[in-house]
Amino acid sequence: MSKRKHLAIYYTGGTIGMKPTATGLAPAQDLSELVSPIMQEFADHFSYDWFVCQPLIDSSAITLSDWKKWLQWLDMHAMNYDGILILHGTDTMAYTANILALARPLLQKPVVLTGAQHPFAAKNSDASLNLRTALAAFKLPQLQQTVIAFNGYLWSAIGSSKVSTESAAGFANPHFGAMGQWSAHTGWTKLNIQTTQPNTSDDLPRSIDPSARIHSFILTPGANTDMIAQSLSHNPPDGVIVQSFGNGNTPDDPHLLQAISQIGKKHIPILNISQVAQGRCAAIYAQGHALRQAGVINGGKCNLETALALLTLATSNHWDKEKIITILQQHHLI
Repeated sequence: MSKRKHLAIYYTGGTIGMKPTATGLAPAQDLSELVSPIMQEFADHFSYDWFVCQPLIDSSAITLSDWKKWLQWLDMHAMNYDGILILHGTDTMAYTANILALARPLLQKPVVLTGAQHPFAAKNSDASLNLRTALAAFKLPQLQQTVIAFNGYLWSAIGSSKVSTESAAGFANPHFGAMGQWSAHTGWTKLNIQTTQPNTSDDLPRSIDPSARIHSFILTPGANTDMIAQSLSHNPPDGVIVQSFGNGNTPDDPHLLQAISQIGKKHIPILNISQVAQGRCAAIYAQGHALRQAGVINGGKCNLETALALLTLATSNHWDKEKIITILQQHHLI
């Protein structure tokens, strides 16, 4: 038998460990007692240490300060373990997964996030399957990256999104697909884990500035582009995400383009991404030419979660446009 792997389990809160209260579901401290029987099923493969984030939070309340604290926790403990399991609320799990993947690209060990649509103690909860899927992922020797394990599937952090609140199939990765499918009967099937060579010349570490302000604007037919232009001109953020149509197309509104051009001159990064789930910003249509000329960065296959994580790190670490483009290329987004 191969040597048992030693895992760190970091419980941050979320539905998986919630219990009913007078005002609704809220995180509870004693999740370790509920998951213990499932951990025993994997006792031949793993030993583990249990850590609890204080305070536990509903993931919809997550802040940049939380991410900074969690990265500090990861830096403190990762070297002592063969893998990290993070129990997290589903609302912002994909955002956190992207932050971890982009902030610690040289970790070279599995970081697996999972949670649940229903509390562990609830009838017919999906929590047991999700936890078993996550634990089974640590058996994969080729897995050396940050992923989401959910509903029997493994998803790469980069490009993942929460896609449902109504079913157990809560997550997907429209561009890159699933990395594998697991069940207790068949084990892992349809494996497609792409290994990447880290850029050892990278300017690590990558920190988070809790005061970083990233503004995201979604364009819709008839959207008040003057309002967006006013916001950019009079309250310029540290970074901007434009969720445009289709392949990156936007209205040729002169006020909007001028505002974007002006903040671009201040070296504030502007990332253009498609609002389509499987969309890709590309220089295809003339309609998007004016925006490209105004100095925006083509986000390629970036979804909102990846874009937000990337610009949060970019502004926190003073990356220039070329550095952002390099990272997009490294993760096969452009």
